[in-house]
Amino acid sequence: QVQLVESGGGLVQAGGSLRLSCAASGRTFSTYAMGWFRRPPGKEREFVAAINWSGYSTSYADSVKGRFTISRENVKNTVYLQMNSLKPEDTAVYYCAGRPGPISGYASDYGYWGQGTQVTVSS
Repeated sequence: QVQLVESGGGLVQAGGSLRLSCAASGRTFSTYAMGWFRRPPGKEREFVAAINWSGYSTSYADSVKGRFTISRENVKNTVYLQMNSLKPEDTAVYYCAGRPGPISGYASDYGYWGQGTQVTVSS
């Protein structure tokens, strides 16, 4: 079992940066692939980024490539999402998710989810 708690969201101006953190409980975190997803206002949940258990393999949505970086520290049971050059269209509730096995860009592949953290980017 893995429990996930996100933090680091907030209000930021366009062009600014935020770093989201996702703290995990459970001894199996280091064997899990982790992902970040987001739900913009009035829209469906969408994939943002994912990282494999070791941190050597990552995947990004085209909309965030070159601006967002996913990373993890297994000794701290934490995964991060560094978000730079933020745009108003990045406004969403951001969720972290975990799954045993390889990384995936599909929300349905993830069995563990955090409660979400709000990110608002003003223009």
